[in-house]
Amino acid sequence: MKFELEKLLRENIKQLKPYSSARHEFTGEASVFLDANENPYGSTLPEDFNRYPDPLQWQLKFQLAKIKGVPAENIFIGNGSDEVIDLAYRIFCNPGKDNVIICPPTYGMYEVSANINDVAIKKVNLLEGFQLDTAGILNAVDDNTKLLFICSPNNPTGNNMNRSDVELLLNNFPGIIIIDEAYINYSRQKPFIQELTEYPNLIVMQTLSKAWGLASLRLGLGYASLDIIDLFNKVKPPYNINKASQELALEALQNTEEVNAWIKETVNEREALANELKKFSFVEKIYESDANFFLMKVKDADKLYNYLSSNGVIVRNRSKEVMCENSLRITIGTPEENQQLITLFNKYV
Repeated sequence: MKFELEKLLRENIKQLKPYSSARHEFTGEASVFLDANENPYGSTLPEDFNRYPDPLQWQLKFQLAKIKGVPAENIFIGNGSDEVIDLAYRIFCNPGKDNVIICPPTYGMYEVSANINDVAIKKVNLLEGFQLDTAGILNAVDDNTKLLFICSPNNPTGNNMNRSDVELLLNNFPGIIIIDEAYINYSRQKPFIQELTEYPNLIVMQTLSKAWGLASLRLGLGYASLDIIDLFNKVKPPYNINKASQELALEALQNTEEVNAWIKETVNEREALANELKKFSFVEKIYESDANFFLMKVKDADKLYNYLSSNGVIVRNRSKEVMCENSLRITIGTPEENQQLITLFNKYV
């Protein structure tokens, strides 16, 4: 099946003339900047925050390229992964006409963003075992289906999607497939970012919020073909990533050894905590996880959630999600935090 990106684009996006910022029009070295209506005296902060940041975040992308083995030109940096999701809707989906497919239970912002953009949602629930219903997904496709969201490792269930299922969809789905790999650093599965040249219909999302510990900076990453990245850069606000976030992220990316140590400890703690909590009679099942959390089915999720929160420990009650009845999602904490959770479980009646 030949992939034709042009056929998926909204007509107004094809015709869009993007905003050209001062920092887009001049790239080079200079000593006097009188082009962007900035305050020439500086700021109340110690660094040069009176100047607009690099609109395309090249230094940060170059460092990511070294770590990920993907050319900087194939990287988009968003204000959180939520901006990547929103831009995908705005680029490809005509409001009130087009639709996308999601596979519940999954990350809630796919649906929220669709509703904000007036794009219809088709839900093809995961199969038992939380795997993709590939036949159901392909049967749900119509002429107005533009996007398919796949979360792997999946939130809130924690499992990887079978790679062969994802590849089957990449070869047969007529629109754009967005694979959300927010938790891939904790996974045993190879990321899909190395497959960009093979699949022109692929967008891979990752983030610096999880393993890199930069949730407050709001930095989501999109990896795709040059054509798709150009579209994202065309539609995004000119300065979507502020200077402070760019500089702090660039500093953080120098510490790969520390991050890898955190990942290893988190995975070890995940297994140890799951083994401890399985011993309690009110815990019915702990699902296998490749993320920094696991989903746990209990006898009365509301009661247990309220007990934990009243004792200062907050977990996520996912019981209202399809296929997640009486289930809590527990993020893996430090050894001390995990022990505090176990202690509370021992006191729970």
